[in-house]
Amino acid sequence: MNEPFHIRIGHSPDPDDAFLFYGMTQGKIPMQGITVEHRLKGIEELNQEALAGDLEMTAISLHAYPYCADRYLVLTAGASVGEGYGPVVVASRPMAPEEIPLGEVAVPGRLTTASLLLQLAVGKVQAQMMPFDQILEAVQQNRVASGVLIHEGQITYQKHGLHKVLDLGEWWEKKTGLPVPLGVNVVRRDLGVRAQTLAHLFKQSLDYAFANREEAIRYSMEYGRGLDYGLTDRFVGMYVNRWAVDCRPDGAKAMQLLLDMAADAGLIPRKIKIEFVEC
Repeated sequence: MNEPFHIRIGHSPDPDDAFLFYGMTQGKIPMQGITVEHRLKGIEELNQEALAGDLEMTAISLHAYPYCADRYLVLTAGASVGEGYGPVVVASRPMAPEEIPLGEVAVPGRLTTASLLLQLAVGKVQAQMMPFDQILEAVQQNRVASGVLIHEGQITYQKHGLHKVLDLGEWWEKKTGLPVPLGVNVVRRDLGVRAQTLAHLFKQSLDYAFANREEAIRYSMEYGRGLDYGLTDRFVGMYVNRWAVDCRPDGAKAMQLLLDMAADAGLIPRKIKIEFVEC
């Protein structure tokens, strides 16, 4: 299918998403007549846009999927899945995980998977929503008792003098024996056969980045907020891993389990079955 067609692709301004979409957004792969409008927004903004079905293809938090499942299918490639690590709760002083609900905790968005994991791990919290890139400073300045760090903050918090309280990826793996599912990429259902075309192009984009890793990492550094090449490469490697190539079987199993647990705990409206489109 080479008919002219315009799509909007959304992803977070962080290195792993930039790496995944490099081929598609930067003209590195043949797009079969499809033109791309590149939208860079914070993950909670993308979650909210997905509720309205604004973008043809976008990264979202897994937590957001039950709220937009009627509009989107999940790609089998490109999932952000951590193996024994994930969003990190930090504080300006040593703190036990049991203390997290006792004070305000900064969270990077209501529909982020970090928010969902936090509630499953420690129960109801005094959440203060704020953009992900403001949380580290808020914790440093003691404007909140603790904060949940996503993106590169997970590997840089120590140099800012902060203390790890709870790694939500470690907590999840100990509880379930599975990797922790955090983000997914979705394509709109109403695109019909074009949804499958976009899924295949996305896999080609990922393959291109893997085959041209140094080039793709240097591009991704633009979204690392001060990370050097080595740290960017390390961070990308944390989440663009074997589960990003194909989330099945264990990544997909973990995704479904997380949403089932959330429904059982009353944290999402209902149980849903994740529907995939194969890349």
